[in-house]
Amino acid sequence: MSAQTTKPLSALKRHLRAACAATALLLTTGAQAADLNALIWCDHADPALLQPFEEANGVKVNVKEFEGTGAGLAIVEQSQPGDWDVMVIDSIDVPRGVEKGLFEPLPEDKLPVADLFPQVKMDASTVVGGKRYGITEKFGYNTIGFNKTKVDPADMHSLAALTSDKYKGKIAIYDYYLPVIGMAALAIGKKTAELTEADLPAIKAELLKMKANAKLVGEVTASQTALATGEVDILVGGGEWVTAGLAKENPALDFSIPKEGAVLWSQSLAMFKDSKNKDMALKFIQYIISPEGQARLATSACYWGMPANTKAALSDDQKKVLRFDEQPDFLARAQAYPAPNADLDKKMQDVWTEMLQAQ
Repeated sequence: MSAQTTKPLSALKRHLRAACAATALLLTTGAQAADLNALIWCDHADPALLQPFEEANGVKVNVKEFEGTGAGLAIVEQSQPGDWDVMVIDSIDVPRGVEKGLFEPLPEDKLPVADLFPQVKMDASTVVGGKRYGITEKFGYNTIGFNKTKVDPADMHSLAALTSDKYKGKIAIYDYYLPVIGMAALAIGKKTAELTEADLPAIKAELLKMKANAKLVGEVTASQTALATGEVDILVGGGEWVTAGLAKENPALDFSIPKEGAVLWSQSLAMFKDSKNKDMALKFIQYIISPEGQARLATSACYWGMPANTKAALSDDQKKVLRFDEQPDFLARAQAYPAPNADLDKKMQDVWTEMLQAQ
């Protein structure tokens, strides 16, 4: 299994998925051919995002949600050619789809590529063989999420706080091995893109120190809930995807980009080569990456995140919550998800399992 960005889901927003499902038709086997069929993450199921496009183009967008690139590709493998038109995919995983012959090159001259934050164009992944197969639409960070009324915010500017006795028993760890291993690597001065098997013992030692300080290690819902309800004061692996969408309910929640850096997550849109509706698929991609579409996607009910387009039509308050003006500095210090080969990936998962089982 190659690197994937687990889709962030706000624990306090999950109930909205039922509402999204009621307004967005889920494509199922044998369903009638649709106007536009999209394999998506939950942020794209928000009616506030889809309805303006549907009304403007007189179409229906049929969506099917999935979590993680592996799950999305499994759906494609079980589908017929032409069943799907567009797909949301981790930017670093675009080459996987290209290798499988799934995606159509995108016309750069018809997309606002120049308006994207330079650091999230991710051309090393989204451009293959000189052709663009994916365009980044949204990004954020796996970093330190915290309650600024319960901790010293100055401490949150160093990953060393995660192993400090000062916060023992006040920490939750997001249970996804790649970003947190990435954070452990940053804490010991390693670059996420250069990790080898030789680095794993030191990374394991750092993870065990974090675990010794942690009250819990939990999946998305459990870890977010722990921070939101005050069960813990710090979430290792949290970020704007946890705190921004909860800003109104709990303005004490915030995130930091430590001096050692943070792990960057990035999602892209791709068009299927076998799409039966490529003109509308391109219009959909153009809409999502437009200033208006970007603002709606960034503030989706499912989870917030940074829009890739620097011209996103966000309000001043929304920009403040997302810390929009600080992004150039954040991006300069962020590093990409670890992207191990199959052998190293297995060894990383083994290290993670050992950390989970440690008493």
